[in-house]
Amino acid sequence: MRRWSAFLSALAAGLMAGQVSALALENWADGRPVFESDIRRQAEQDEAQRSERRKPVVYPKFMDGGARPDIAPAEPSIIYFNQNEEVGSIIVDTQSRKLYFVLPGRRAYEYPISVGRDGFTWSGTERITRIAEWPSWTPPQEMHKRQPGLPITVSGGLRNPQGARALYLGNTVYRIHGTNNERTVGQANSSGCFRLKNEHVVHLASIAKIGTKVKVLQAYTGGVSQSASDEPSARATVRR
Repeated sequence: MRRWSAFLSALAAGLMAGQVSALALENWADGRPVFESDIRRQAEQDEAQRSERRKPVVYPKFMDGGARPDIAPAEPSIIYFNQNEEVGSIIVDTQSRKLYFVLPGRRAYEYPISVGRDGFTWSGTERITRIAEWPSWTPPQEMHKRQPGLPITVSGGLRNPQGARALYLGNTVYRIHGTNNERTVGQANSSGCFRLKNEHVVHLASIAKIGTKVKVLQAYTGGVSQSASDEPSARATVRR
């Protein structure tokens, strides 16, 4: 009898230990047990999804740029320079992410732009050599090396990264152009081109000319005011 009692006690202890061991392999979520096998399976699925996202996007070799609607030009804000600048020229302020088209009377149109991301900014003086409406886009060789899945060429249209207009700068690969994603305007995310909203680049293309000087600066230091009354000379006149 004592042996039978001892056997039952040992059996009960073993069962309890097994239950504890089984519970150690599970958590609870929403009132249900979650086993380690479930956690491992979810981790494997998450890693598979991350791996899929890391794969480069592959576009068609010859991509259709889509529709080419008539886009009305939109006149941007006018600012005032604190010093004289060459009328009819373009100044790019990389730091402020602004492009200025210089008007008479120290005034200028001010366009918000996207600029080159880290490692892709530049400075210098060029002239506009071509102005294209709904330009096609052929990614340069350097860009294909960084993104092998890019198309060979994209025809002009709303899906084209250059948008509604492109103003070509000298013999470089850089351009002032529109966009297929206006949310990127104002950011540092290009490969060295200057990206405007489509309605703004249509406006700029209507007033710029072949031969227009484009001065690209890391930062414009001449001083800019939002109104004529903010200019130092105007403030001095008021004080007198």
